[in-house]
Amino acid sequence: MLVFRPSWKRKLAGWSLLALGVVGVILPFLNGTIFLLLGLFVLREQHAWSQRCLGWCEARWPGPVGRLGEMEARLIQRCGEGAAWLRRRLGMA
Repeated sequence: MLVFRPSWKRKLAGWSLLALGVVGVILPFLNGTIFLLLGLFVLREQHAWSQRCLGWCEARWPGPVGRLGEMEARLIQRCGEGAAWLRRRLGMA
């Protein structure tokens, strides 16, 4: 089941990464596939087509896509810890 969480910031970031990926496919000094994969990863909760494309990428390259998921989980955990630390420092908690 797809769960969509609309966010204009994620859409802007995802579409920017996809555009950079397309430019990277054309230009020889920029690796476009990385930016295309990151754009799909960011947009996966915004559009059904990006979820399907990411599923295809995960079936084809399970290692790199799995590492992206692990990296996102670590970043979310660290951001939560950082926010809790900041609230303690500011006396808000």
